[in-house]
Amino acid sequence: MNPEALSELISRIAHDLVAAGEAGTLTEDLIPPVEKFAVMRPKDRSHGDWASNAAMQLAKKAGMKPRDLAELFAARLQSADGVAAVEVAGPGFINITLDSASAAAVVDAVLEQGAQFGRNNHLSGQTLNLEFVSANPTGPIHIGGTRWAAVGDSMARVLEANGAKVVREYYFNDHGEQINRFAKSLVAAAHGEQTPADGYKGAYIDEIAQRVIDEAKADGIDILALPRVDGGKNADGEPLGEGDSEQREEFRKRAVPMMFAEIQESMKNFRVHFDVWFHENSLYQDGEVERAIARLREQGDIFEKDGATWFASTKHGDDKDRVIIKSDGNYAYFAADIAYYYNKRHRATDPADVAIYMLGADHHGYIGRMMAMCAAFGDKPGVNMQILIGQLVNVMKDGKAVRMSKRAGNVVTIDDLVDAIGVDASRYSLARTDYNTSVDIDLNLLASHSNDNPVYYVQYAHARSCNVDRNAAEAQIDPTVADLALLDTEADGEVLAALAQWPAALAQAGDLRAPHRIAHYLEDLAAAYHKWYNVERVVPMPLTDLEERKPEAEREALRIAKNPEPARAAARLKLNDAVRTVIAAGLDLLGVSAPEKM
Repeated sequence: MNPEALSELISRIAHDLVAAGEAGTLTEDLIPPVEKFAVMRPKDRSHGDWASNAAMQLAKKAGMKPRDLAELFAARLQSADGVAAVEVAGPGFINITLDSASAAAVVDAVLEQGAQFGRNNHLSGQTLNLEFVSANPTGPIHIGGTRWAAVGDSMARVLEANGAKVVREYYFNDHGEQINRFAKSLVAAAHGEQTPADGYKGAYIDEIAQRVIDEAKADGIDILALPRVDGGKNADGEPLGEGDSEQREEFRKRAVPMMFAEIQESMKNFRVHFDVWFHENSLYQDGEVERAIARLREQGDIFEKDGATWFASTKHGDDKDRVIIKSDGNYAYFAADIAYYYNKRHRATDPADVAIYMLGADHHGYIGRMMAMCAAFGDKPGVNMQILIGQLVNVMKDGKAVRMSKRAGNVVTIDDLVDAIGVDASRYSLARTDYNTSVDIDLNLLASHSNDNPVYYVQYAHARSCNVDRNAAEAQIDPTVADLALLDTEADGEVLAALAQWPAALAQAGDLRAPHRIAHYLEDLAAAYHKWYNVERVVPMPLTDLEERKPEAEREALRIAKNPEPARAAARLKLNDAVRTVIAAGLDLLGVSAPEKM
């Protein structure tokens, strides 16, 4: 019996007490949904396997003392199948002890369902558009974007495990001034000139500039001979904007796709898949910016002032109104945000019920205007639009901050991190910490094979379980003779309880948009398993010479401990396999491998 089953049992008892007239003033409509009846693992195991505060939740509604109501719950719980003992403690806590067979039923459930154990459909029927990373195509993915890659992809996997349809989306900011600065930087590099004051630096700029020159040459174009004067025309014969030139336009046209390709390759190597690669520039080319603004204008949310066009965002909770078309006729950046959200919610394929934005810490000030825009379109802020703000990442080595990128200058890129510690350690270390908090990445620790390295600690538990399987096969242990009721030691109980909590941990990680909870769960399960591995035997083992010299009573106790009877050994083998199954499933949700040997 797992925590969910106990919650359902407690909920049924509440309804039964009302029907029997034993619950005072409590009525059916005052009983909360079953998921509100939390069942927790007591910190002190002498208090039982599980604890509930249901009586304390309902006592006021029932007009009863919590402890009196708890006694009524306890009496009915005591007679339930699989419950060995029930005790009322303190002001009204209900402590529940399961019999061994009931507690161990989770093992059969895991082995029958395999990787599907714990997965559910409570988010089914929803299409969640999850936008993450979305770095400008003006350089390699830096460490902040790398964190979003690990967290975002893990979150997508967790949401899918809870039944949601997830559209993973990358938004390319390929329109506007940042692209102009990128092109100017490339032109300067190509001519051996100093980087413009507002330009991009790093060896990668020289690399991309040379690649553009070589590509253009292969096409029969001497790109450095093209006019550098302002104005001119592009390849289609259309006038270029002020400050542009034919040469800069050619660099832009060729270099931006090169950076797209690099970013896409980095994401692929980091095991991150995107369903949609959305280009900001398409919003302007396809007229979506104009259409979205027109929609807001129809609703009376657009006004003109000081020669500019404004969005009346204060009508929808923002702290000030926002310019969307500047007095010079150019669009403000927020204009694309408006069109992009409207596109997500109304596109022909997979329109989003929920648009989730994963943004960096420097975007905190955007939340008010974004939520106002959501409300202006008739949607619910925080429901149809959800904004997650990530904090900074510090890369450390020998106690000092690291700046190790030769290509990108004074930053750490995704490729730098992977080269240093590998994909597994990179993804796990970035996903295991709540994105709301800053994180320090210790390269020495994450490159080590010690139990202080969290990814190694969890992966080693999986590798150990695989080794137990290999040894059990050699010892010809027959799992069909297993008696799960013999999983009755304290160490057995800790592993069983950890397994039973997996469905709830997975559901909470999805509901709270918190993939780091998966990592924390895996570390708890691994801790219980490593402790179990050190004290319980699956494969019979002879006594050592030192153990043979111990007093007879100690010798016999050791012999029994190291040579379990076939039914107990087989039961432990099944428990071992259940742990292996759940760890592998959890690591997969984080995009991390589950090695069979280490």
